Amino acid sequence: MDLGFKVKTVKDLSILHRLRNRETFISKPNTHHHVARKFYCNILPNFTIIDVEKPPCFLRKFSPDGRYFVAFSSDQASLEIYSFKGPAAAEDLLAECHGDVLIEKSARTNNIRSTVFNRFFTLLHTVILGDGNEHLNRECSLFTANSRYIIVGSAASIPTDPPPTFHEAHRNNESVSPNEQRAPLENYTLHIIDLELGVCCDTRQYICDKIFLSHNQGLYLYDNTLAVLSVQQQTIHILHIEENGKLQDVRSIGRFCYEDDEIYLSLGRETHEGRAYCQQMTGDRPQPLSHSVVKVFNEKPINSLKHRLLTFLYKQAQADSPYELKRFYRYFDQFRELRMWKMQLVDESHLLIKYASEDVVTLRVQDPNTQPAFFVLYNFNTTQVLGVWENSSNELLSLFENFSDQFRNVLPLLGDGVLCSATNNIYARQVQARFKQTIINARNGGHTEAVKRILAQLPISAQSYSSSPYLDLTLFSYDDKWVSVMERPKTCGDYPIRFYGRQSNLLKFKIHTGSLAGKSPGGNTRRLVAFTFHPTMPFAISVQRKSNSQYIVNLHVRHVPS
Repeated sequence: MDLGFKVKTVKDLSILHRLRNRETFISKPNTHHHVARKFYCNILPNFTIIDVEKPPCFLRKFSPDGRYFVAFSSDQASLEIYSFKGPAAAEDLLAECHGDVLIEKSARTNNIRSTVFNRFFTLLHTVILGDGNEHLNRECSLFTANSRYIIVGSAASIPTDPPPTFHEAHRNNESVSPNEQRAPLENYTLHIIDLELGVCCDTRQYICDKIFLSHNQGLYLYDNTLAVLSVQQQTIHILHIEENGKLQDVRSIGRFCYEDDEIYLSLGRETHEGRAYCQQMTGDRPQPLSHSVVKVFNEKPINSLKHRLLTFLYKQAQADSPYELKRFYRYFDQFRELRMWKMQLVDESHLLIKYASEDVVTLRVQDPNTQPAFFVLYNFNTTQVLGVWENSSNELLSLFENFSDQFRNVLPLLGDGVLCSATNNIYARQVQARFKQTIINARNGGHTEAVKRILAQLPISAQSYSSSPYLDLTLFSYDDKWVSVMERPKTCGDYPIRFYGRQSNLLKFKIHTGSLAGKSPGGNTRRLVAFTFHPTMPFAISVQRKSNSQYIVNLHVRHVPS
């Protein structure tokens, strides 16, 4: 019967068909990874277990190779290391379960909820790191590329008896005035733990400082190079992780750029003090030698990193036009008052540093992302500033859109790690274009506002994106309002999140995140849910906050009903 239009036929996309094609057809060169990745469309986390009982801890994330899972103890004093047994470890327990969600209450289902976590995870080590006054930040963790070590951070309040002195909190002339209400100074400790042995290999302490540990904002790990940003002291500490897990100090960037800068400065001071002493002996009555020693906070010279930034801006303005040179002189004081706010490693030699005013850096501004800011690309081996952009720069926006993979620096997962981004995925580019257009068309929006909102993502926090194939927009279509590759809490909806096959447009699986009764809590409480996907297997964890101290943990696993 002729219907008057062409009926679209759906190709056979069963796993048997894919296996037969893999055996009989040779894929194009350099496409093996993409062909193998399509098998994830047939092996899915299609079953949700609602409200799973877990040990008294805060669940964090999987290691890059997926072998380990880490969590923080309820008192945030120790790190718990679990081994993952695989996505089918509890298949016998779920043999009589049907449908796509376990939500009913009965003796059998309660037994499943109480035992299923231990089926998937086995506690290997509990590493005690904090004491009574020191607490681990449960949103701070960095894995090395070989999944052998993890770096976590802890903070402790500063004793008030006696309180720290002024010069302990201000160790150079770029130090900021701390905001005691929103961001008080603390004592920080970084710990590097061997996941296999369950021992702490090394630590680094930063006393009377301000380092933003949440979401790894103040830390960045690229390969074996670790960068730590001290906002209070306006210093970036570069460390190297040795093969045995030891931390090796490389340099501190801020007041000085080279390791021997302080030696040359001290030699100059000794020469100056020697001349002062000679003048004192000859009766010229100079300032006494004891008063010639100037506190570091009162130093007159511009620190080395800021001096290189100002030099770059001056040369850029001088080469442009006399008008730009006048603008540089006009805004010189504002440039000099800029402070480091965020940073990231672009590679083993380059830092992307975000500068803003001191009020923005110390969180005295309500909406900091709308304030003027500058991005600086700095090579800390050659101590050269390679580029400076405003946070409304179309040039930097183009670089970010076309080379976002270089900014994200996803860890390689067994050589096959691929992250869905606007650079390598047309669907992700469409999502970003839609977001950009929404801001342009919004009230009080526009192109400049859209550029600022997009560039506010820079610098990108380390290891904040998931490489799970089930979040790959090439394979699946889903609403990024409820879940995305960025590992941040999302709004929790009352309906399950639907994942459709990109090639067939058919529903593949659903992820349930609602409460046990499927109803929203009373009032205008905004419900948030955080997802943790396994990097390669059909397994995910969602954690929904129920109250101040209670959480609903859901497991999303692969289940084949018997």
